[in-house]
Amino acid sequence: MLEIKTSSPKETMEFAEKIGGMLKGGDIIAYKGGLGAGKTTFTRGLAAGMGLPDEVCSPTFALVNEYRGEKLTLYHFDMYRIMNAEALETTGFYDYISDESVIAAEWSENIEDCLPDNIITITIEIKGDEERLITVEGDERFDSARY
Repeated sequence: MLEIKTSSPKETMEFAEKIGGMLKGGDIIAYKGGLGAGKTTFTRGLAAGMGLPDEVCSPTFALVNEYRGEKLTLYHFDMYRIMNAEALETTGFYDYISDESVIAAEWSENIEDCLPDNIITITIEIKGDEERLITVEGDERFDSARY
């Protein structure tokens, strides 16, 4: 487990960029954190670390946004309105899991019982206007990702 405190969106993105550079195909990131915690901001950093050229935006209205790179594709899901296994199945979520993709799922609390065991959980807690406590759990390769 790794815990880090950031004091601005820029610092959050810089830390996420380090995590993004360590991702590999098949990784599933389950975000936990309330509204405005910085999940999309973190995903912007992940995408930069993965070498993805696109501008990341919230998938709130699209359910899933796709960002293609030369080596990996990032699928950024919003699970806010997904409340059970049947609803998750209708999103095609499981079809996106592959050795050529990384999934980042916001509001993963809603689908926690449906996720595989080998996920990476990133919890973002609001500690102040711009301060965040970020916890990365589930894979020891990130324990050394110091900011």
